[in-house]
Amino acid sequence: MPTTTTTPPPFTTTRLDALPLEPAYAEEMAAVLADPALYAFTGGGPPDPAALRSRYERQCAGSPDPGELWWNWVLRVRADGVLAGYVQATVRGPRAEIAWVVGTTWQGRGYASEAAKGLAAHLVEAGGVRELVAHIHPDHAASEAVAATAGLRPTGEWEDGERRWTGNPPVPGGR
Repeated sequence: MPTTTTTPPPFTTTRLDALPLEPAYAEEMAAVLADPALYAFTGGGPPDPAALRSRYERQCAGSPDPGELWWNWVLRVRADGVLAGYVQATVRGPRAEIAWVVGTTWQGRGYASEAAKGLAAHLVEAGGVRELVAHIHPDHAASEAVAATAGLRPTGEWEDGERRWTGNPPVPGGR
């Protein structure tokens, strides 16, 4: 049964706990997101804790559009209990636009792929999602690899200089 609450249910992967976003995570996440290299493809720069807390408060309040869910999770590495990044989904009925970010300290360990694949499965089970969409800069090979691991494929469509990737995750039990 699709969930329609503002707060998403948590989920886990082999090594990660995806915890529903809360403003209280802002300080730790500001440190995770502090490397300017994270913004090479997306623009912008590292947020300070106060700005991040404000953003998290808006995100947790949910979309002003009742037909749209803003679901956001922080990623906690279970082995050491620290936050390492986030995943997010804007859910509109059976379609979700997804994104992921893993701090540079934790990159190269497969966390982004594990989180994106877990997110895709979770959205099918908890949110009734049947189509995933991501927008990826054409020079961001690591993000393309993550998208492919999550079952997405590139399309010929572009938006704001990023290629649209789409996929239809498998439905549990073949429903």
